[in-house]
Amino acid sequence: MPRATAWRLKLALYTLGAALLAAGVAVAQPAKAPGPATSGESIPVAIDAQISGDTTAGRIQFTLSAPVTPRVTVLDKPDRLVIDLPEVNFQVPPDVGRKPRGLVKSVRWGLIGPGRSRIVVELAQPALPGRLVAEPVLGGAAATLTLELRKADRDAYTRATTVAAPAAVADPVQPLRGDRRPLVVLDPGHGGIDTGAIGLSRILEKDVVFAFAKALKDKLERTGQVRVLLTRDGDSFVALNDRVRLARSANASLFVSIHADTLTVSPEVRGLTVYTNSDRASDAEAARLAESENRADSLAGVESTEDGEEIAGILSDLTRRETRTYSHLFARSLVGQITAASRLNKNPHRSAGFRVLRAPDVPSVLVELGYLSSKSDVELLTAADWRDRTTDSITTAITGFLGPRMAQQAQAPLPPARPEQAP
Repeated sequence: MPRATAWRLKLALYTLGAALLAAGVAVAQPAKAPGPATSGESIPVAIDAQISGDTTAGRIQFTLSAPVTPRVTVLDKPDRLVIDLPEVNFQVPPDVGRKPRGLVKSVRWGLIGPGRSRIVVELAQPALPGRLVAEPVLGGAAATLTLELRKADRDAYTRATTVAAPAAVADPVQPLRGDRRPLVVLDPGHGGIDTGAIGLSRILEKDVVFAFAKALKDKLERTGQVRVLLTRDGDSFVALNDRVRLARSANASLFVSIHADTLTVSPEVRGLTVYTNSDRASDAEAARLAESENRADSLAGVESTEDGEEIAGILSDLTRRETRTYSHLFARSLVGQITAASRLNKNPHRSAGFRVLRAPDVPSVLVELGYLSSKSDVELLTAADWRDRTTDSITTAITGFLGPRMAQQAQAPLPPARPEQAP
């Protein structure tokens, strides 16, 4: 089928679907489509992406249902070009951008905040943006967004760099008046432009962990013993430090970050693993995972700063040691509880320097549900009965761990809000 004909066919299908919805006819929706635009206008749809060029020049082109207004920013450490856009419904498989080509190491796209989307071009070597244009094609039936690249030396690239604004963080939860129940913060990893791992059959980590977190939230709330907050309530990106700040400012009693890894070199590795924070990794695999997860902000085109020195001046070593002890106690309890419900990794409790676990006064763990590179794990992670058993086990572990705190807080006044850390 000619390329122009394929574009027209895709656009016709989207137009037909929108017309049927407007008429009240139920139709299947594209996967991971974002919600309606707040302005009431339709959201442009990206239906194709092409990356071309060599080590001297390149071009990245998206085909859209309507023109958009782009803005490009140059970042370093690592070298990236960031294209900010109004909200776009990306219907392009994310693995299309994971194949290196000339000046381009990878390209990722998705939501970066309410009503805002972003394309991040990770560069294989310094390159500067040339022409960046959005223009109608096919007689106005579609539009293209084109970025041209040209090779640059390091000095020229450094002179062009700037700082991208961080993504917005969700408003911290406000305790209900008189509600002394502990607050559990569940953190579905990745989201929006940050897909996380791409597993077998193009399954996305961000979708798997969000579905699991929602199911776990429902289970916990049905106990009536705790309050629950998600760090993201949809397919949106939240910076790592903002996830930590959210838990601290809301006086969380426990923080649980949920992920699902992938291993291309060892697809036979499988099983659930619980991680705690430490200055030194327990093993090479834990170190690799922490390094990968800690790159989430830079891959989304967000510049973030370390909070370690800032926090050190606020809280004593005793508080940090106590928090780390509670984190390890919960991790061991969680591993013991899940044993009967889910397949565990051969080394199920590990530790490393995860940025998202660095709250000095909130016990925190990171749960890797399994490996999306394992066929057996993918079958489990997408099975309703496995999710039901595993969320039951985690719910039991959480309420058991927080039991003593529940009894104490039932007799105590509400604590004051912790001071929110400056960005």
